[in-house]
Amino acid sequence: MATAPIATSGGMTAEERKVIFASSLGTVFEWYDFYLYGSLAAIIAKQFFAGADPNTAFIFALLAFAAGFIVRPFGALVFGRLGDMIGRKYTFLVTILIMGGSTFCVGLLPNYETWGVVAPIILVSLRILQGLALGGEYGGAATYVAEHAPHGKRGAYTAWIQTTATLGLFLSLMVILGTRTAIGEEEFNIWGWRVPFLVSVFLLAISVWIRLSMNESPAFAKMKAEGKTSKAPLTESFGQWKNLKIVILALVGLTAGQAVVWYTGQFYALFFLQQTLKVDGATANLLIAASLVIGTPFFIVFGSLSDKIGRKPIILAGCLIAAVTYFPIFNALTHYANPALEAALKNSPVVVTADPADCQFQFNPTGTKKFTSSCDIVKAKLAAASVNYANEVAPAGTVATVKVGDKVITSYASTGLPKEEAAAKDKAFSKELSEAIKAAGYPAKADPKAIDKPMVLVLLVILVLYVTMVYGPIAAMLVEMFPTRIRYTSMSLPYHIGNGWFGGLLPTTAFALVAFKGDIYYGLWYPIIIALATFVIGALFIRETKDNDIYAGD
Repeated sequence: MATAPIATSGGMTAEERKVIFASSLGTVFEWYDFYLYGSLAAIIAKQFFAGADPNTAFIFALLAFAAGFIVRPFGALVFGRLGDMIGRKYTFLVTILIMGGSTFCVGLLPNYETWGVVAPIILVSLRILQGLALGGEYGGAATYVAEHAPHGKRGAYTAWIQTTATLGLFLSLMVILGTRTAIGEEEFNIWGWRVPFLVSVFLLAISVWIRLSMNESPAFAKMKAEGKTSKAPLTESFGQWKNLKIVILALVGLTAGQAVVWYTGQFYALFFLQQTLKVDGATANLLIAASLVIGTPFFIVFGSLSDKIGRKPIILAGCLIAAVTYFPIFNALTHYANPALEAALKNSPVVVTADPADCQFQFNPTGTKKFTSSCDIVKAKLAAASVNYANEVAPAGTVATVKVGDKVITSYASTGLPKEEAAAKDKAFSKELSEAIKAAGYPAKADPKAIDKPMVLVLLVILVLYVTMVYGPIAAMLVEMFPTRIRYTSMSLPYHIGNGWFGGLLPTTAFALVAFKGDIYYGLWYPIIIALATFVIGALFIRETKDNDIYAGD
């Protein structure tokens, strides 16, 4: 692309403020809808996957969450194509209607106890619709704002779009917390969890009203008036090597690393507090929400800074710093959030003795595979209880055992057992294992009085700052990499493969890694390796874009 070094001076116009506000507010509501599910994964597991044991149910709930991310690239293709052919504005309206309608229906959906297996099937279907809609949302919002922004301020203007994901998460946490506080934890777990989904219908109405008042992007309107719109944006974007190679580089050299840093700093931090460190849901949500309030303005800071020093150095620095510091930060979270667990991990070693052939890597993105061996059962339970363990090799065919202190407990295999017998064995084994790890000092829950909330908050804010570094400048950079006629399509696909697949599968992959290795921190290797790979590839092959003229080369 050509360069245009002269930046537009002066303050933001009223029209520019309206564009940013309308795009950002609508996107906040869409992210609110999407994040509700992630924040309520533990409760949804009990409501819709009650036919499985608690650990399996939670994994299925995470996979249903991930399903919404997996389909996002397909949404990017469908709605990106529409956005490049018919316009940004009307594509906006379609995506938000699908998103809001699907979310409202989740709030009405009967649970597993009422509808049986039909309930989780419909739930996953609604998650897929949400993912498709979100796949078309981000590229449109980023493109729309960038095409209204003056040269030299695209980083600052599009950074407002980058705040919407965090603000949407914050809004969802606040609605959840407010409902929990108003009706109590017990009622919330029974029926109150539906309220945040149902109130989204009001947010939908506001969003649709706002988007109806928006005008088409001037760049697209001009191109359409001149008859220069793409007749086949998919073919141009991915069928021509000059564009396809940029799409590939945008994925592996930018969005993959950005995605894992983002989801580690927001989602995995919340999962780690609640599921691994056993911090109660209300406290964990408050701490995450507070860190978002403090950290969110830095999206604008780093977006504006990228207009001056470039997008590339800020994004890649965020990937590198995050990868280098994740292990000490998450170790410190354990120290300050659940010191009793930290002491137990240090002083009460646990050993699993099993036939290696009996142990599988417990990653199941399709949700169809059952882990029924004696090794898999004991490892899943220890991982869910946040117990680290060493692995010892047993002779072939040996039933797995777990040694907690001086006590040795024999596991069981549920392969081929009738459901009632498997449930009875699971209950007996779970009780014996639970008593043993409790006696060894492993806490069932974090002691609220022992949580050093200020220090936990500091650590969470640091994680959010990493998010703002990688995410604040990314929209401007992706917009600047592609010509107007195929911009919506071309930038949407790498963004949503990165964030939908690399980011969306992070919780499930991390849990499987923890169960495989027997180390509550082992799941961090997933974001660390991807962030480092992005740093290397981006440093070597990605060109700086801040001086690109986004109207050139069409």
